[in-house]
Amino acid sequence: MTTEYTGGSDPKRIMELLWGAPERTRRGPKPRLSADQIVEAATAIADAEGLAALSMRKVAERLGVTAMSLYTYVPGKAELLDLMLDRVCAETAKPDEVAGGWRGRLELVARESQALYLRHPWLLHVATNRPVLGPNLIARYDYELRAVEGTGLTDIEMDLVVTMVGDYVHGAVRSALAASSLPKDTGKSDDEWWAEFSPLLEKVYDPERFPVATRVGAAAGEEYAAPLDPARSFEFGLARLLDGVAALIERR
Repeated sequence: MTTEYTGGSDPKRIMELLWGAPERTRRGPKPRLSADQIVEAATAIADAEGLAALSMRKVAERLGVTAMSLYTYVPGKAELLDLMLDRVCAETAKPDEVAGGWRGRLELVARESQALYLRHPWLLHVATNRPVLGPNLIARYDYELRAVEGTGLTDIEMDLVVTMVGDYVHGAVRSALAASSLPKDTGKSDDEWWAEFSPLLEKVYDPERFPVATRVGAAAGEEYAAPLDPARSFEFGLARLLDGVAALIERR
């Protein structure tokens, strides 16, 4: 799927939309829609069908208006994407009082991010190298940083830790979703795929040439009853990641 990029909006207009600047004066009847309604409809489409299916025309159809009428509220798809991203970031807000100190807070950050991706898989295909400078995204960043505030880490280390956790969750969820959608996308289950390839592999495979792969692969296959276990992999990786942060904090 094609990657979409945030940060391509008209700077002045997107900041007005994100931060709630007063609506421009309009003459005539009261507007039928609001930017929030448009963003909500667009998010629902992306959740159900992916970003590739999202267009101003499709949003207009969902709302029962013409595509041209949407441009009165949102200048274009670039601004719409930025607004969508900032809107869903509001879903991750959590109170600071979390049991378990910094580790419990940082674990919650990871799990909230995981849950957000699972609710809105299209987020996995949005590059935010030029971040959306909206109130919800900034609030989320502030909350994530507070997870490790007071641990002795420098400001740069705090930023790097939060980025590291975010990158881990992004990669883990993307892999898990790919595994879950593979049978539907290919029309073939893992068992069917293995049944086709296993006899062919046996003809060329030499266990003595790959002794460690043979032993570990057999153990993993028996344990997971599948090529991999995404849920277990996520839990194991997150725990080891937090162990590494703990070691860094202890050195401080």
